[in-house]
Amino acid sequence: MDGVTRADPGVLKAALELYLDLHMHPEPSGDEERGAGLLADWLAEDGYAVTRGLGGHGVAGVLRRGPGPTVLVRAELDALPVHEETGLRYASRVPGVAHACGHDLHVAALAGAARLLARGARTGGGEGGGTLIVVGQPAEETLTGARAMLADGLFARCGTPDAVLAQHSAPLPAGTVAHGAGPVLAGSRALDVVLHGTGGHAGAPQLTVDPVVAAAAAVLRLQAVVSRETSPAEQAVLTVGRLRAGEAANVVPDRAELGVSLRAFSEAALDRLEEATRRVVTAESDASRCPAPPSFQRVSSSPPLVQDAGLADAVRRGHAEELGEGRVGRWPPATAAEDFGWFGPAGEELHGRRGIRLAYWMLGTAGPAPGTVGAARGAVPGNHSPAFAPHVRTALPTGITALAVAVERALLHCASGDALLR
Repeated sequence: MDGVTRADPGVLKAALELYLDLHMHPEPSGDEERGAGLLADWLAEDGYAVTRGLGGHGVAGVLRRGPGPTVLVRAELDALPVHEETGLRYASRVPGVAHACGHDLHVAALAGAARLLARGARTGGGEGGGTLIVVGQPAEETLTGARAMLADGLFARCGTPDAVLAQHSAPLPAGTVAHGAGPVLAGSRALDVVLHGTGGHAGAPQLTVDPVVAAAAAVLRLQAVVSRETSPAEQAVLTVGRLRAGEAANVVPDRAELGVSLRAFSEAALDRLEEATRRVVTAESDASRCPAPPSFQRVSSSPPLVQDAGLADAVRRGHAEELGEGRVGRWPPATAAEDFGWFGPAGEELHGRRGIRLAYWMLGTAGPAPGTVGAARGAVPGNHSPAFAPHVRTALPTGITALAVAVERALLHCASGDALLR
């Protein structure tokens, strides 16, 4: 197997088999029972004390290696409602569901690293003290799983970490990792919006109030929230990802639904985007004489993902020493979003602990011949694409090594920091 790793070949083989199983049997957010069971059984076999059913199908395994800090390392269990179009022999066998974001790769790398750390198979501190919490999180794609696990007492039941680590697949060269400074990913909010009309016959539109027209006008007007109400120096994204109305061409429906995604790098910016969305949709509803005001529901939210600078630098230096400087790149702030930030300072109201440090990096997945599988015009299919296909033979061993090294460096960094405070 290609890639950079010191792992025992048996660990790599088992992790690859786990990856293939997960890839062929993806489960959407909230339905991750099978994958959670595979991870839980794997951790139990390696001596972790396993808790199942956290915040849904969440899994946590605890390995106490002696006195020292506690480090939590997490991967996501869920897949996407996407029909896979990779042409791979091990493609998804579940119609309309696929691991198009690499969560199967994350779980397999997490399992491999957990086994290395449990066996003390690594050199350079692998048999030191401290406690390791390995978490398989459900429902990341809906941005609800992290909060659900915390609300279900993850820290109270398994221990409160000093540091929390995670990595995410990205369309970078396989065998590499990339680190960011400052915000790594944007915060986000998702809104479900309903515009209300008066239904009727398509041949007598004067007797109706058409919510489709109001919704279409709102979609167009919303584009100006970023282009005309947001400073060009500020990164922000507003996307209407869903517009649903009606069932038949000859019937004016009585409601139209919008799904709106907002992304920015501060809570203040997210507040402005949400206020503008409500204002624009309400104005278009009024302009169309809709019989009732529109309704708004915030269905999910996540904070901007901001790392602890000291911990992130310690992990980056560990990766550079292990993988080589040429395999460790830089990651600019991206307007993708995920719910990892709730495990850190942004989630203090949920978990009640101050001072938890976060570190997060990107794991390259693009193979040596990009564009050969499902790609158009030589482009590398990115995350959430039906053609997303990590070069697993290189990415998986690198991911295992990156996680194991990060855990070791985080334990050392937190131990030295605590000593200085004493």
